[in-house]
Amino acid sequence: MDGTTLVLLVLLGLGVIMVLWFVVMYNRLIKQKNEVENGWAQIDVQLKRRHDLVPNLVETVKGYAAHERQTFEEVVNARSRATSAQGVGEQIEAEQQLSGALGRLMLVVEQYPDLKASQNFLALQEELTSTENKIGFARQFYNDTVMNYNTTRESFPSNIVSGMFSFKEGTLFELKDEQQREVPKISF
Repeated sequence: MDGTTLVLLVLLGLGVIMVLWFVVMYNRLIKQKNEVENGWAQIDVQLKRRHDLVPNLVETVKGYAAHERQTFEEVVNARSRATSAQGVGEQIEAEQQLSGALGRLMLVVEQYPDLKASQNFLALQEELTSTENKIGFARQFYNDTVMNYNTTRESFPSNIVSGMFSFKEGTLFELKDEQQREVPKISF
């Protein structure tokens, strides 16, 4: 084997390694992008469950606190916005508004001891609490997958592949409303 053949074989080997690396990076980005989409789908399932519970909760509370019309309308309107939101960013914002409206509804409930003792209300409250916990776990999983995807997407040398194929940054599910970060005040 002469020197030219050896150089060509080395260059060919390096070319094959570069192509294999490129394929591995691309497939890794696709896998992580799909995990992000799956994470969002898990949140979406739980949000749908919450959306289904809200009308029953509002109707139960209405029977005890009919004069709290504005609060009920806020919850119904927030639910409507949440169910019709398009895209992750818009849906996150709408869900945060719904969470705030539900929080205000629970403050209304605190004023009605008979309501808090109602079996229907207690069952709905338990379902909603369970759903909120599931949403919290799904959000955590989603944010973890988005973080991993974004880290891979932005890290060298995989950022070369992500830039070539326009892999978009994943959106974290974050609390933007400062009121949601506050600890609720409970009085007896």
